[in-house]
Amino acid sequence: MSGKEAGAGVFAAVDIGASSGRVMLGRVTRGSASGKTVSLETVHRFPNGVVELDGGLHWDFDALLEEVLKGLAAAAETAAAGGERIASIGIDTWAVDYGLVDASGALRTQPFSYRDERGRTAVADVHNVLDPARLYAATGLQFLQFNTLYQLATERELSGVQALLIPDLIAFRLTGQRRTEATNASTTGLFDAVAGEWASDFFNLLGLPKNLFPAIIQAGETIGTLLPDVAARTGLGAETVVVAVGSHDTASAVAAVPAQQEDFAYISSGTWSLVGVELDSPVLDETSRLANFTNERGVDGTIRYLRNVGGLWLLSECQRAWAAEGHRQDLAALLESAAALPAGGPQINADDPAFIAPDNMPDRIRASVRAGGAVLPDRPAAVVRCILDSLAAAYARTLARAEELSGKETSVVHIVGGGSQNRLLCQLTADATGKTVVAGPVEATALGNVLVQARAAGAVTGGLAELRALVRASVQLESYEPGLSSRRNASRCSAMSTESS
Repeated sequence: MSGKEAGAGVFAAVDIGASSGRVMLGRVTRGSASGKTVSLETVHRFPNGVVELDGGLHWDFDALLEEVLKGLAAAAETAAAGGERIASIGIDTWAVDYGLVDASGALRTQPFSYRDERGRTAVADVHNVLDPARLYAATGLQFLQFNTLYQLATERELSGVQALLIPDLIAFRLTGQRRTEATNASTTGLFDAVAGEWASDFFNLLGLPKNLFPAIIQAGETIGTLLPDVAARTGLGAETVVVAVGSHDTASAVAAVPAQQEDFAYISSGTWSLVGVELDSPVLDETSRLANFTNERGVDGTIRYLRNVGGLWLLSECQRAWAAEGHRQDLAALLESAAALPAGGPQINADDPAFIAPDNMPDRIRASVRAGGAVLPDRPAAVVRCILDSLAAAYARTLARAEELSGKETSVVHIVGGGSQNRLLCQLTADATGKTVVAGPVEATALGNVLVQARAAGAVTGGLAELRALVRASVQLESYEPGLSSRRNASRCSAMSTESS
């Protein structure tokens, strides 16, 4: 059924991560028997990454915006070819980072990346003014040295500028409207987790202008219509609206977790792993702070109670290092070789800040193993198995602690994002947690982005439960039960023993 038929909607999702971005067309259609479904079509992909500029690590925002405009033009062309009209645009990216714009809208400089070391240098100064316990009791935010408030503390001059988080900065360039979407605002360290507004006292204490950030809006609200030059450049209608979605990519991903019941945990697995549970209200006590859990806003005012855990950045950086040495590794073959290795090998602390910056990741992983008194073979398969064992163990520890601190017991773990395609990681996670793992969808972030737009346009109705049911009806999921990998290893060992005899 085409997007032109009754009950259909076509939406453009701009979904940008720390290493790549894409523009996708999302279509909500009504089938004859199965009800509505949602589908995605990628119309433009592009790389993203930090660049060294003036001695720091930055995002090339000008290049990023150019790719977004190219992607929206491709979306408009694709939709028009099918006789469709794009109803709206939604934007999600990573959190924390921002650009400073003056009264004319010009960027002061290309936005810094959270991978730059500058935030670390300001932590002590911020904590001298704002005790960490007080910070957490108000914001509920996990301590990370690159959180927005630490980055802002390094800025020399903030008068006459506003800070726009990356998705809000893109929306500003498209519409001319300055807003801050709530799910991303909650990652700044300047957001009141209970009131759902800016923590004005903290701005005063830190010497930040009270209007440093624009007003907060919620996912589903309209930001504005396209500027005339953007409409002309992209071929989209001037009436096309930009709708605030869960602009923190994890908020959009969690909105699309295909859970059937409320007792679920989630892992949004990509460059980072976001591991946690969904709650109705934040957990702001001292025990939660010391465990370094965060309370970030989700779509519909939910709380994403989670921890940032190391992610597939470790694996992608290893692949990059091996390729630079002239040994490009096929990922499927690497995973197959890693799966054949026995359990119980060396592990690393996947959350170690030593792994944040880009560098020779295989060497750093082996050095970390050595520091723990073990030895990791040089073979790439051994390094990959170490990474995945370490991630699965970290997931299990984090989920157990989340249940303990929140009082919410879970029976199933949903892995969404790129990591849901990594069968070895999914199985190891089932083994480590002792819970059923449901993998998929891969494109959870874009699906959540599209579904919030679709609901705002009236193409779908209901709350998160209804949106998640639509995801279940639209994508293929795969389940992993605990203990299967050990049984496979036992079968493999038995077969090897039979062959040798």
